[in-house]
Amino acid sequence: MFGFSIQKLLFTVAVIMAVWYGFKWVGRIKDQRDKERARLKREGKKGGGAASPRAAATDDFDDAEEMVECASCGAFVQARGARSCGRDDCPYPG
Repeated sequence: MFGFSIQKLLFTVAVIMAVWYGFKWVGRIKDQRDKERARLKREGKKGGGAASPRAAATDDFDDAEEMVECASCGAFVQARGARSCGRDDCPYPG
């Protein structure tokens, strides 16, 4: 029942090869997408928009800004260029 046979060995080798080549194929697709995204970023996104909806969704993260909590009022403000919230004890200028 658990003995080795040529059919079992061939099937196992075929499954391993299918998985191996599947991962290689997915990796190539990912590399192509990364290269295209880098090319679009280098060109300054002149191409009239993103190449795909997925690329548009990932480009939104490039424009995200880091936020920090104001010590006096608890509101979240930009980490760079934060302005005063109007309170006297606000640590941010202007």
